[in-house]
Amino acid sequence: MKRIHTIDVTRGIVMIIMALDHVRDLMHTTALTQDPTDFRTTTAALFMTRWVTHLCAPSFVFLSGTSAYLTFKSQNNLAKTKNFLLTRGLWLMLLEVTVINFAFWFDFQFRTIILQVIFAIGLGFVTLSFLLKIPARIIGIIGVGIIFLDGLTLLVPIPKNPGLAVGWSFLFRTNVFTLTPNFTLGTLYPFIPWLGIMLAGFSFGLVFEQSAPNRKKILWRSALLSLGLFAVIRFINFYGDPFPWSPQKSGLFTFLSFINVFKYPPSLLYTLLMLGIMFTLLALADTQPTWLLNILATYGKVPMFYYLLHWYLIHSLMFGMLFLQGFTWKNIPIGTFSFGRPPNSGVELGTIYWVWLGIVVALYPLCRWYAHYKSAHKEIKWLSYL
Repeated sequence: MKRIHTIDVTRGIVMIIMALDHVRDLMHTTALTQDPTDFRTTTAALFMTRWVTHLCAPSFVFLSGTSAYLTFKSQNNLAKTKNFLLTRGLWLMLLEVTVINFAFWFDFQFRTIILQVIFAIGLGFVTLSFLLKIPARIIGIIGVGIIFLDGLTLLVPIPKNPGLAVGWSFLFRTNVFTLTPNFTLGTLYPFIPWLGIMLAGFSFGLVFEQSAPNRKKILWRSALLSLGLFAVIRFINFYGDPFPWSPQKSGLFTFLSFINVFKYPPSLLYTLLMLGIMFTLLALADTQPTWLLNILATYGKVPMFYYLLHWYLIHSLMFGMLFLQGFTWKNIPIGTFSFGRPPNSGVELGTIYWVWLGIVVALYPLCRWYAHYKSAHKEIKWLSYL
């Protein structure tokens, strides 16, 4: 499949932003004790540091669906595409529960497994592999229907039966289950709402078959429609997010309340706002390549390679930070939902930004090398899985 520069640039921007959230998670002083979106304790800078990274997951999932459509059309072979999506999806799910979860916790006993965005994308690919005979427009209608109606599932109480509770949460709710004293399962990215975003993305692949002028018009119209719907529904303050906005201590914080949308699971308003921003980035990136766009696209060409490297690098830097702050191995907590950070550790927000920039810059040569290597060795099929 011929790569689409616009998608690579947008995905590159999103991946760069993603690293900021993970540096904050593992290294910020209050990351273990404070919710950055809690208006009782947060600052505008901390809130925005967290909020801007909301863009990442829906963009990844949506564009994964778009890429699946483009792969299908380029291969023009139903059986081949089905096999590719099925095996790629299963591979991503396996990576999530092994290599990626180890990167989260550095726990050889795997006492915590959280199912996050990579698992959601993998299961979405598996599902898409069985839907390829359905017209893309119909798949898109199903996806949009899920996006708009999934909020109704919040009205359904979680079953009291433990097995049913896990199953319902896996499909619809973000939840955490202590299944045994030594094993915890987190359904952080419930399947159905994220599948809706992927199906919508699959259908949106039709846009990238349009001529450049028509494509750009559709991208801008999609951005305006998505952001406009967000603004209207959010202003009404009745449906679309489990937490209504409300007046705060200042005009700035009232605005932050207005854009403070719920991700776990992704609400309608969260999805509209973040996809609206993503459509805007796609429209801006849909132009002739420049040196800056080429740099951004380099990250977007190797998403899984970057994702794996950045997690292991950030977690390793976190341990380096702890030792520089005087902690030793015996101070490192080990167990469920522990990143290995003891209390009273971490650095301030300004330092977080410097560390983030350093990581992004350090990973660029590796991403550039791997992008070139993968492009030059297309005969090595397994490279497409990284």
